[in-house]
Amino acid sequence: MPSISVAALFLAACLAFYVLRSGVLRPYLKFIWHAFISPIGSGANQKDRLNKFYSGQADVYDTTRNGLLRGRNTMLSLSAAHLRALRASSPQKRLVWIDIGGGTGHNIELMDKHMRISEFDAVYLIDLCEPLLDIARQRFVDKGWTNVTVLCQDASEFTLPEWNDGRDPKGSVGFVTLSYSLSMIPSFYTVLDRIEHVLCPSDGLVSVVDFYTAGKQPSLHEKAIGGASKECGWLSRWFWQIWFDFDHVSLSPARRSYLEYKFGTIKSFNGRNRFILPFIVRIPYYIWLGRPRTCDISRASHAFEVEGGNMIGNCSPMPLKGIKATEDVVPSLQIGEPALDMQTTRPQATAIDITPPYSSFHYHVNSFWRLPYYEHPVHKEFRTFIYSFTWEDPFEDMKHLQLSSKDSMFVITSAGDNALHYAVASGPQRIHCVDMNPCQGHLMELKLAAIKCLEYEDFFALFGQGRHPNFRRLLDSKIAPHLSSSAYQFWRINADSFSSSFYLRGYSGWALRLAKFIFKLAGVSKDIQLLCSADTLQQQKEVWTNKIRPVVLNPVVVTLLKNPVFCWNALGVPLNQRKMLLDEGGVFEFIRDTLDPLATAHLFKNDNYFYLLGLLGHYTPESCPQYLTRAGFDKLKANNGQALDAFRLHTDSIVNVLNGLSDWSLTRALIMDHLDWFTPGSTEVDGEVSELYRALAPGGSVFWRSAARKPWYNVNFERKGFKVTALGVRQGPDAAIDRVNMYASFWRAVKI
Repeated sequence: MPSISVAALFLAACLAFYVLRSGVLRPYLKFIWHAFISPIGSGANQKDRLNKFYSGQADVYDTTRNGLLRGRNTMLSLSAAHLRALRASSPQKRLVWIDIGGGTGHNIELMDKHMRISEFDAVYLIDLCEPLLDIARQRFVDKGWTNVTVLCQDASEFTLPEWNDGRDPKGSVGFVTLSYSLSMIPSFYTVLDRIEHVLCPSDGLVSVVDFYTAGKQPSLHEKAIGGASKECGWLSRWFWQIWFDFDHVSLSPARRSYLEYKFGTIKSFNGRNRFILPFIVRIPYYIWLGRPRTCDISRASHAFEVEGGNMIGNCSPMPLKGIKATEDVVPSLQIGEPALDMQTTRPQATAIDITPPYSSFHYHVNSFWRLPYYEHPVHKEFRTFIYSFTWEDPFEDMKHLQLSSKDSMFVITSAGDNALHYAVASGPQRIHCVDMNPCQGHLMELKLAAIKCLEYEDFFALFGQGRHPNFRRLLDSKIAPHLSSSAYQFWRINADSFSSSFYLRGYSGWALRLAKFIFKLAGVSKDIQLLCSADTLQQQKEVWTNKIRPVVLNPVVVTLLKNPVFCWNALGVPLNQRKMLLDEGGVFEFIRDTLDPLATAHLFKNDNYFYLLGLLGHYTPESCPQYLTRAGFDKLKANNGQALDAFRLHTDSIVNVLNGLSDWSLTRALIMDHLDWFTPGSTEVDGEVSELYRALAPGGSVFWRSAARKPWYNVNFERKGFKVTALGVRQGPDAAIDRVNMYASFWRAVKI
């Protein structure tokens, strides 16, 4: 034993000697000394302080900053994607990039991986520190880039050589970046004002990555532009401000607040740099992309402006001053669009001028599906999406909807599968998707954005197979320009959702996980594969009856399904709906009546993707929702995704969104099993039914499903003046009413 200890000590000593001899630690020791021990000093001016601080470490700056200055690569990747989106309509327009505080030129070299430096007409690196700029000059000479110019200037007074001929600098710059430099600039107000002056108002982009601190409670403005995880605890807030202040680096909230005031937010992400000691050292940093508030309000650049809290009905936002809006504003309208005239006898709304308020939502670049919303206390209850797939049969819906391209629909978002099915099948002019859970909206946004910008193979890998090895790269480089800031933050934080199986995520994923565990425990995993690959209904029935049915209808499984906690957290079944189910029979009978008819009704292999997903955890090209087929995908993607323009995503309650819709503006509404969630006799149901009646045009229809064969709220529709008709009611285990057969009844109410 002693000999082993001596040998270990000898090896450790040899290793230490080698490390010290080789100089591997020398750059990091120099960095630690200059960054954490030796203060920046109190020179006469900022330039002297910077030269003193970096003169001893300029040669090791890039080597030692990769772990500390997080987010630079992501910021540049996002910027490249957004620049392409912003300039899609004018690709030949001159593009000038200014990197303020760019130091050694690392950012410019890194950007070449995302967007070739040769694509820029001119690139200017502006910094006040000569030791760092010397590194940059040599770097660009080595690269042979002749369109890159290094300027030693004060950022608050920067000027470009191309302006020396008397050219007006206003609006002449297309792209400005500040990478860990805004926090080091004393006169940051002047710098941001100057950036706004020179940035192109139509397609200019400003991108920032930097350290920050913030208060415990986000402001209304911060909630509006998407500020997830921005809050800092008191220890983190004060410690990092004091620590960085020794080196004249300011982390106070003023810089970021003025940035977000001066420019419209496109993307905002808040992270923590887990530097050296991941669970102890967590420096807050942010990535932010924005554009001038004077940008053109158009289909390519849509700015949402609101006043105060969440507008009733999540209505369309007020436009900027001078832009016309309708007095009867509804969520289905773009700024400047005419009001929907569902009946020619209804008068059109009058156009008026509206002066913009000061609180602003994020600015969309290319896609404007998501309507703005303020974070509501109820949103905090939803940590993720409940449904990763939609558990209702749209093929059965289409038999009764009688949709045309002139219809305006109101649907519950859920996972978005059915809404996309309606768009593929009939292409209605408007599809309002409504969900109180913002994460369901994030999921729907991701699907719309992915259709817009991805090829079919990548899209099917994400939502067919449920996994993609390069989701983060796709998110930053392709998908992000089509997402709202809130949706981007959600998927950036949950980027591992597609690393294994997406459909095992969310609350509904727990049900699939449990099913997989039970089948494995019962030793029928191979039989599940046989069930899903059966070529005939007879083969499918035999596997179901002899192998799978005894496991699913086992008393232990039935007891688990009776549990109210499991019903909600895994199946999304609330207490009131569970009671409706039990009032008409037991859980055993409900499961039997649901599943027994399916084995002889539709082949899971190619005609029932609902249960194929539930059993396998993924779809196949032969059995998947319509939007995941190549034909469906191509139809949605055609004409630059024109069919996707029909979607408006609302993050609010159904009744609030209905309140914001004008009279007769809808022709079809599908509310799934939503009303099952209410307590019998609830006055809220009357309010919702009244709003549906008002918003529907004469002859318009509402469709719903229920866990009960005769829902108690049918009478509420009849009292209001609807004609209610049963489209399908389960009568036992002999026949299925659709491919899912999970609900006991399917109903339609027509406005008379």
